[in-house]
Amino acid sequence: MQEMDYGLFRRRVMQAAGIDLGCYKENQMKRRLTAALTRSGHASLFDYWQAMEAEPALLRDFVDFVTINVSSFFRNREKYDELAGSVLPGLLKARRSLKIWSAGCSTGQEPYSIAIILSEHTPGVRHRIIGTDINASALRLAREAVYTRDDVKEVKPELVQKYFTVDGDKLRLKDPVRQMVEFRPHNLLADSYEQDCDLILCRNVMIYFTDEAKARVFRGFHASLRPGGVLFIGGTETIMAAPELGFELISPFFYRKRDPAA
Repeated sequence: MQEMDYGLFRRRVMQAAGIDLGCYKENQMKRRLTAALTRSGHASLFDYWQAMEAEPALLRDFVDFVTINVSSFFRNREKYDELAGSVLPGLLKARRSLKIWSAGCSTGQEPYSIAIILSEHTPGVRHRIIGTDINASALRLAREAVYTRDDVKEVKPELVQKYFTVDGDKLRLKDPVRQMVEFRPHNLLADSYEQDCDLILCRNVMIYFTDEAKARVFRGFHASLRPGGVLFIGGTETIMAAPELGFELISPFFYRKRDPAA
């Protein structure tokens, strides 16, 4: 049986799929890779890679498996209440129509949560909400906008009734809110970033990234935000050396891009 070490496998994935596994913490990525290998039924990385070369769909499945993120509507409900109660009103004082980027949006619950909030607080105003993810399967599900009861457990019952329709044992998001969000593929570690954003959400996406990769992404977000724009991160994350990167902490999970003219 021929063997392939992790370094060679990582380089092959980078060449074939543009995914740099070296930007993820090695121990965690190796555990994910072991799980993927077991799931595939192949005996070695060499066999697994040969199968991927012969059948490109296996490579796409592998990328989907190692990059999938868990999501739900209004995750950390109290922070979404803070977003709706103080962060968004502050941003809306500067601009009536906002540009919002949900980076690593997974299956869409995060940008749709923002769409629901804005539908409630600024009815009739057209905002631009962009959801991006590296995982093509997740984006397909996001566009379909069909969810389980568990996905919406943090949504207030009156909002579930207002914005969802029953679809068998699932719930389908109604078109007016679904159409507020534009989804597209994006690799945080390789692709160019959105510009002139008022709000960026990137929550629990970078927990497996190396410190170097995290710093690179945070610098990219800083460049993407307009002065005074806000970055909303996950509860397991923090921005080390935030002032050096040009951010100021508003409250836990929320960072504002400092306005150099202020």
